[in-house]
Amino acid sequence: MGSELLTVAEVSNMLRVSKMTIYRMVHSGELTHVRVGRSFRIPADAVRSILGSRINGDQFHV
Repeated sequence: MGSELLTVAEVSNMLRVSKMTIYRMVHSGELTHVRVGRSFRIPADAVRSILGSRINGDQFHV
């Protein structure tokens, strides 16, 4: 895979939203994820992509 995997808590801190918002994004398919047991891990590249789209003015719904 080659990308660092982040926890839901780490991603919520990076995006400054609640953990529930990240779970909603994962379940809606808006945020790429990997399932590890009962936990979700989000590739750092997926978070960078979301941050990049926000910087470029695109909207994503949280």
